[in-house]
Amino acid sequence: FSSSSGLTHESHRKDVEQVYLRCSEGSIEWMYPTGALIVNLRPNISPASYKHLTVCIKPFKDSAGANIYLEKTGELKLLVRDGDRSPSRVYCFGYDQGGLFVEATPQQDISRKITGFQYELMSKGIAADLHTASAPCRPCSDTEVLLAVCTSDFVIRGSIQNVTNEAEEQESIIHVGVNKLYRQKSKVFQLTGESGNWRGQIKTLLECGVKPGDGDFLFTGRMHFGEARLGCAPRFKDFQRMYKEAKDKGLNPCEIGPD
Repeated sequence: FSSSSGLTHESHRKDVEQVYLRCSEGSIEWMYPTGALIVNLRPNISPASYKHLTVCIKPFKDSAGANIYLEKTGELKLLVRDGDRSPSRVYCFGYDQGGLFVEATPQQDISRKITGFQYELMSKGIAADLHTASAPCRPCSDTEVLLAVCTSDFVIRGSIQNVTNEAEEQESIIHVGVNKLYRQKSKVFQLTGESGNWRGQIKTLLECGVKPGDGDFLFTGRMHFGEARLGCAPRFKDFQRMYKEAKDKGLNPCEIGPD
């Protein structure tokens, strides 16, 4: 987390401040923005790996007071316009496409403005999975399911308890009852209530039309800005079949107890 305040630069409204961030994910909060910030993402990995990285930013819901640009060799490309209220909008670009230049817009009263956003660095392959524009709701192939079991941030066996649709954000929230937790990167799925049942929420696109239904599924997916995003989710009986077939042939990419 990085925080800055424009009040310290009140007498120099055209000041440009450099910010260096070493973490692969975090957030920037710029209170009372004046002048500009150059945000340098310098993760603790080999520079040779930079070309394989994608940067994604998600502005805070009430972010205001500055435009956010992609900057490379002095050229600016507008990413987020001040006042853009697109809910849950995520902006992604290749690490080698440039850095972030955050420029304050003229304000009568800067004390009422705070510009902020979350950021994440990830491999280009993972970013493509999360933000694919082609057939985002198509079922996964057997091979994709088996690979997802090995590489996803969370893998659970569970049932759909309820689905909440958020029309404004064009997303659906799947309320999941967990029968078996194979893996989770973050504590999205937790024990709740005196009954000791595991519960959690997974988000997906509204257009996928997810509805409550009977039976168990194998839910896999990625964590993205602190939220679980749905990846492959076959019916559990179908996963058992494909896992057994792959195991019998010695082709399963990793071991996981299917029962």
